[in-house]
Amino acid sequence: MSATDADRGARSATLRRKSRETEVLLSLELDPELPGAEIDSGIGFLDHMLTALATHAGWRLRLACRGDLVVDDHHSAEDCALALGEAFARALSRGGSPRRFASAHAPLDEALARAVVDFSGRPYCHAELGLSQARLGALAGENVAHFFVSFATTARITLHIDVLSGENAHHRAEAAFKALAFALREASALPVPAGAAGRTSPGATPGAAQGESTKGSVLLEELGEAELARGLALLKGGSDAR
Repeated sequence: MSATDADRGARSATLRRKSRETEVLLSLELDPELPGAEIDSGIGFLDHMLTALATHAGWRLRLACRGDLVVDDHHSAEDCALALGEAFARALSRGGSPRRFASAHAPLDEALARAVVDFSGRPYCHAELGLSQARLGALAGENVAHFFVSFATTARITLHIDVLSGENAHHRAEAAFKALAFALREASALPVPAGAAGRTSPGATPGAAQGESTKGSVLLEELGEAELARGLALLKGGSDAR
């Protein structure tokens, strides 16, 4: 098995997120042999959207949530998104260097949505969905955009998502989830090993560098008090703290 094949198999995460408001159990595989979704969020429309997301992203996603739906759907939708974003970030970090940037369009009948992603490590989401309908099944329309914001926050990605046209609120929301799925799938793709014919994803450039940044490598580490004091002294003196 090549290193890249091993990386592909390693990109998964299983976690539980529990609070007084919700409990979410989630298992995510980015490169499964058999993609699919088993979703039970307690909110039918959200189940439908997450199934579309997993299917078109090529994931294997299992998610169950029990939340305080007697209050409303906000906490359950939000915490499912937060758990999914965290699982995605962890799975993505466990193998290879993905492409990082991608954009995608997705139509659903009269609706057309666009998603642009950057695995930047800087959480940000701008969502313009134009959902005029107050509720989509048991899901508040405002919680669709909030789902994307919450997902981007814990996934630690930059996400711009907007619906360019569409009359039907269901179609607009679903097109947005599908566009996100296609963009995530493209941006998270790993380089194809040399000689692996037929495995190149659409738009791939052979030999192209993956995840390039003008910043170079970013170091993030925990320090003890002595190391902190030494580093501060060096920085104040204008020296390189390495």
